Amino acid sequence: MKHSYLKNVATLSLAAEKCVGCGRCTEVCPHGVFGVTDKKARINDKDHCMECGACALNCPANAISVASGVGCAAAIIWSWLTGNEPSCDCSDSGCC
Repeated sequence: MKHSYLKNVATLSLAAEKCVGCGRCTEVCPHGVFGVTDKKARINDKDHCMECGACALNCPANAISVASGVGCAAAIIWSWLTGNEPSCDCSDSGCC
């Protein structure tokens, strides 16, 4: 099951011009954020990204960047643990 997180806040970016089309990002992403078309990766739905960093760590061309372990992924996990609504406002002591 794919999960959407907070809208339009994931730090994920893809430099398609660097992509070699290996498809490793599609293999390691736990939420199916990526697809490959015409031998180039594409982001299917950025809002499904939990910022785990698996894609960037496994991209041999360094075409993917994401700030793993911070921002929305941390906010989502913290909200699950505390039962509160997620917030990416890092001025709040319960976020980052």
